[in-house]
Formats: sequence, C-alpha cells, structure tokens
Amino acid sequence: PLIDVMLVLLVIFIVTAPFVPTSTIDLPAVDATPRQPEPYIEVQVTADGKLTLQTRNQPKPQEIQVTRERLPDELKQLLTALAADGKGPQPVVISGDKQVRYETILDVMGDIKQQGVARVGLMVKPRPTAPARSS
Repeated sequence: PLIDVMLVLLVIFIVTAPFVPTSTIDLPAVDATPRQPEPYIEVQVTADGKLTLQTRNQPKPQEIQVTRERLPDELKQLLTALAADGKGPQPVVISGDKQVRYETILDVMGDIKQQGVARVGLMVKPRPTAPARSS
C-alpha cells in the first residue's frame, strides 16, 4: 500500500509540474508611483557598485560619493546634520540599477537600518502609460 501511495503521488507531481509557472520578474517598473513631496535621502546604487548619497527636496541639496564601507558613517553624519536643522527623522529611499544584484540592495538596506532609520523604501520608475484608445 505504501508503494501505491508513492506511485500515485509521483504521477500527480509529473502531471502537474508543467502547469507550474516559472517566475521571470522585472521589478523596477510599476503602474503608478506617488510623488514624494517631503524631504528624503536617496541612496543610489549603480550597476558598477558605486554608491551616492543625495538629499532630495531640501533647501541645500547635497551629493556624496561613498563606498559600501563608508556608507553607515556618512549616512549617520548626514542624518545628524539634517536633524540639527530641525528637519526631524528623514526617510531613506534606495534607487538601484536594474543590473544590480538584489542581494546588494538588501545589504545596503541592512546598513541603513543599522543606523536606526525607521522609514526605508525602494524607488521605482513609473511604467509608461498606454495612450487612450478612441472608439
């Protein structure tokens, strides 16, 4: 009886395996993204692994080229300087190139979370909208 059960399960898996969809994803584009009017800090991760810290929607925009090792220290200094200006806690947004490994983005996100940043997000570009069809 145990062999019969195993054979039935094997047949079920063989029959249903072709119907399981394979996953191919293209993460960086979405249908609609809200604009962020509030000030935030952007961490850009390029395809060649370079990191850039930029302040967005700030009166004095800043741009700092950093290495992965220096990211926590530079981010902490930037957050401290913005908090001293009375800006309060700043959200941090990570914008990564499509060719960057997902693991690299998660490592950068971990480095940011270690600095005590409560609001960390991922930036995406809006998918182009299709033109309206006329009837």
